[in-house]
Amino acid sequence: MKRLVVIIMLQIAVTGKPNVGKSSFFNAATLSEAEVAGYPFTTIDVNKAVAHVVKPCPCKELDVECNPRNSQCLEGTRLIPVELLDVAGLVPGAHEGRGLGNKFLDDLRQAKAFIHVIDASGSTDDEGRPCEPGTHDPLEDVEFLEHEITMWLYGILHKNWNKMVRKALSEKLDIAKVIAEQLSGAGILVEDVLEAKKTVSKDYKDWEEEDIVLLLNNLLKIAKPMLIVANKADLPPAKENIKRLQEKYDNVVPASAEAELALIRAAKAGFIKYVSGESDFEIMKKDELSSQQVKALEYIQKNVLQKYGSTGIQEALNQAIFSLLDMIVVFPVEDEHKLSDQKGNILPDALLIPRGSKPRDMAFLIHTDIGEGFMHAIDARSCRRVASDHVLEDGDIISIITR
Repeated sequence: MKRLVVIIMLQIAVTGKPNVGKSSFFNAATLSEAEVAGYPFTTIDVNKAVAHVVKPCPCKELDVECNPRNSQCLEGTRLIPVELLDVAGLVPGAHEGRGLGNKFLDDLRQAKAFIHVIDASGSTDDEGRPCEPGTHDPLEDVEFLEHEITMWLYGILHKNWNKMVRKALSEKLDIAKVIAEQLSGAGILVEDVLEAKKTVSKDYKDWEEEDIVLLLNNLLKIAKPMLIVANKADLPPAKENIKRLQEKYDNVVPASAEAELALIRAAKAGFIKYVSGESDFEIMKKDELSSQQVKALEYIQKNVLQKYGSTGIQEALNQAIFSLLDMIVVFPVEDEHKLSDQKGNILPDALLIPRGSKPRDMAFLIHTDIGEGFMHAIDARSCRRVASDHVLEDGDIISIITR
């Protein structure tokens, strides 16, 4: 078969109001240094950087030493890259061009999902200005972002709606196909629209604004799902707000981006031993820490790690990819006996693919030529041929055989 070159990276947009800790989350997740400041619109241009989701690497199970190419392996844990987009903070009315609305919404076009960072402590108002903790309801922030994006999509459809209806009628097309064409720049697929359309009972010729908005609300949940990061979870007012958020929404992760940044920097300086996502850390150079630094670490341990089990940053990334987008990880190889590629690299690539994918789907994701030349696949663990309609499972090691 042709040499596998797997360079496929999902894009996830990190969104939210100014001053909720969005850029701190981005920095903590990507170990980068996007500008952090306490005033609206600090992040004016999209910052792109690579974060990682984690899964067990088969190298431990199979007792081999892997040579990853598109990912990293740390002591049996595979770090698989995803691209995060840190986009400009939104304020109400963004879909009308207020603040940096148009730029923000344009930046989100190709994102597969949103990570919506909110201030769970309620210490930033609806414009993103600092206020007394507990005086703003963070649930309003979730509703406002959904509304802004829905109304952005509505604006695209509304100005062309009559023309779209005429096209569907004259060409005898399903209105879902016409809508998908109109929203293709936003990364909307026809199957997404078909699914969302099931919630609207009226015939499309009779749709009014409320029917189109209903369709788009559901379309957004299908095509651009959202994970809520309840940031500043260590502050006292956050506990009750997080409970309310989790009662109303499915995907809510309590987090403290500032705590994660502090731990990463302390680990980088050699003061502590810490791996992102873990529930504890080990102090290595206590004698070199000031009393203020020791107190800060004790605060993080008590108010973040012991209370929530982690800082929430790695958990949010994993949940966005593996739960929200329902992806699995497969390991493509060329030699099923040696578990290697042509150059002898063992378990060289980790590929994120949608759950339910089959070997032929995997082949096309790797390269169009490989998909078109697909003959069959081999399960490298058993060295047995698998049928083309075999549903791949998380952690599979697969060799694709081509013509």
